[in-house]
Amino acid sequence: MRIDGKEYRTIWYENNVVKIIDQTKLPHKFTIKELKTVKDAVHAIKTMEVRGAPLIGGTAAYGIALAARENHNPEFIKKSASELIQSRPTAINLKWAVDRMMKKLSGINSDQILDIALKEAKGICDEDVKFCENIGINGLKIIEKIYNKKKNTVNILTHCNAGWLATINWGTATSPIYHAHKKGIPVHVWVDETRPRNQGANLTSYELNEEKIPNTIIADNTGGILMQRGEVDMCVVGTDRTLSNGDVCNKIGTYLKALAAYDNNIPFYVALPSSTIDWDIKDAKKIPIEERNSEELSYIEGIDENNEIKKVLIYPNKSKTLNLAFDITPAKYVTGLITEKGISEASYNGLQKLFK
Repeated sequence: MRIDGKEYRTIWYENNVVKIIDQTKLPHKFTIKELKTVKDAVHAIKTMEVRGAPLIGGTAAYGIALAARENHNPEFIKKSASELIQSRPTAINLKWAVDRMMKKLSGINSDQILDIALKEAKGICDEDVKFCENIGINGLKIIEKIYNKKKNTVNILTHCNAGWLATINWGTATSPIYHAHKKGIPVHVWVDETRPRNQGANLTSYELNEEKIPNTIIADNTGGILMQRGEVDMCVVGTDRTLSNGDVCNKIGTYLKALAAYDNNIPFYVALPSSTIDWDIKDAKKIPIEERNSEELSYIEGIDENNEIKKVLIYPNKSKTLNLAFDITPAKYVTGLITEKGISEASYNGLQKLFK
């Protein structure tokens, strides 16, 4: 997708380094950062310089390649794989990508290992681009159906950032929106601010602006009244891990949006590539829910009058905070899952028909 009219992916390999868009600087500064070691990749994932389940997976894949360049020793690569997997526990794409890389490199201990690793990492990223493009093509049908009935702008509410900045390109939740826009269907996006890191305000609105798609940032708790007023035609969100029974783990606050949509009879869709499906965990209570640094809540960043990024305290010094990063939306509140292979009901049978 585009920034200042120029096409970018979120991660690529160039001149013997992995390059990423540092998302902690957006929307105020556009900075390309170089990852030269596996520790750089771990740091980028932990600090959310890269974020979004598919992009985390792609970064982890390239992290294994960087490890292979540093040291061919299988034990070093194995240790690096473990460090990458532990860097952020909730997004299943991370472990999926690392496991795929390790399987590909199994038994290889030669000068060829770097070339093989780089080829596989690029393959994982290329595959994600295609998957996300297909998610858009499949999700476009939903938007078209609403537009053909309404004959007016389709208002879509989304939460957090499941855009191209969360993937390699296209995005998951935004891909149908981009496809609709390219087809000339008038769309408008309600963008949840998404506290505490404001990924909606800082990233989703930013990328929609770059693609010239009308959007409005709202406080996280505004979606409910907009639904009551009939100003939301559909909701579409991404996911960091979806169980085979259709339960969805996504950014904190997703569950509340699903409840509001259910109460107002508004379709609530979840967009995801197959790499985000967890076929092993059967009980949502067993999903590891990341608890992040409390400072993400108590401090906020912005631009001051000197055009400098400043971090300021917004809570009382003595106040305690709890910063859970994800919640679980039960399958019964999900209208459907938009995947690269089609749209399925949020259930084991629905996913089995597409993927097994």
